[in-house]
Amino acid sequence: MKLIRKCLYCESELIGRTDKKFCDPQCKSAYQYKKSKEEPERFYNKVDNQLKLNRKILKKYNKGGKVTVRVNLLLEEGFNSNFFTHYWKNKKGDIYLFAYEYGFLKIKEKNIDKFVLITWQEFMAS
Repeated sequence: MKLIRKCLYCESELIGRTDKKFCDPQCKSAYQYKKSKEEPERFYNKVDNQLKLNRKILKKYNKGGKVTVRVNLLLEEGFNSNFFTHYWKNKKGDIYLFAYEYGFLKIKEKNIDKFVLITWQEFMAS
């Protein structure tokens, strides 16, 4: 009795090698794409995507090296202050959080939540 093997994607009969799983490269690609969409997004990808978005938003609003903006302005674009790559503490004790080379510090000014945005400087490394 001969066992009939079928393509994992389109289920057509496979001809050829005994370890063959797909009838052609298109079925293999379509199967892998479908499988990747069914699996939940990996935690690493979620974190990486949020860090990249945070950096993009900080870069957009920090054109001058140091600027103050309202928190809600950044939040509306998808900024999430819980995701950062590192921090820097200045001499006053303020802790700036960074998304790569763009930093932010949450402050309250006239009862309005704001972020002070800065860019990484060489002196911060020491």
